[in-house]
Amino acid sequence: MSDFVTLELHKDPRGFATLWLSREDKNNAFNAQMIRELVVAIEQLGNDASLRFVLLRARGRHFSAGADLAWMQQSAALDFNTNLDDARQLGELMYALHRLKVPTLAVVQGAAYGGALGLISCCDMAIGADDAQLCLSEVRIGLAPAVISPFVVKAIGERAARRYALTAERFSAERARELGLLAEVYPAAELPAQAEAWIETLLQNSPQALRATKDLLREVDDGELSPALRRYCENAIARIRVSDEGQEGLRAFLEKRPPSWQAKPHKEQQP
Repeated sequence: MSDFVTLELHKDPRGFATLWLSREDKNNAFNAQMIRELVVAIEQLGNDASLRFVLLRARGRHFSAGADLAWMQQSAALDFNTNLDDARQLGELMYALHRLKVPTLAVVQGAAYGGALGLISCCDMAIGADDAQLCLSEVRIGLAPAVISPFVVKAIGERAARRYALTAERFSAERARELGLLAEVYPAAELPAQAEAWIETLLQNSPQALRATKDLLREVDDGELSPALRRYCENAIARIRVSDEGQEGLRAFLEKRPPSWQAKPHKEQQP
């Protein structure tokens, strides 16, 4: 996997990858380089057929403080078309993370401001430390959470998104759990161990079924119960029942044994 300056990308031999935000001295704040590197990293992850799922994590005290101040200062001096190019790059990042074929889990600690909420919202699941603080802070500095807004609305609902985007209030991890942005909240000291427990849970599941289920849920979304959607769902279960992993899973269940994908190779220590 490529070398990055603002990120670290580690593949675990058990079959998943962890993408670390790694600008600890800047509280993992976004700049143009980090956005470009995230786009490249997510493309690499999307092309790796061996992956079961991906974790999004951050080094240091904070998940991400949002946009880097120096980068914002530079952006203020740019013309409309150059700012539009920057926005399109951020949009590519959010949409790429959202449509990644494998499940994604964000692990959130400390501050998660501005665009960081976009990353969390684009992941399928997220857990956090109980002392985490979240904020859609853009209006406080004369901006708007434009590119991330579709994903935030999907994650927490339109009414809550209106409140927090218009007030720029900070809200707690527990409030984020109530809104559905975080699935679970844990004491900060327990977060690494709880992340490992989530990893172990996901590793129990069929890699092929994880991908198929993510495709299915993307297709279902919150759409109309149409004849086309019914046919899609019926075909989805028929396809996976006759697949190799579908057959193995059914045999293992009937024979009361673990399926083949639950075999655990030697665990390599993560950096």
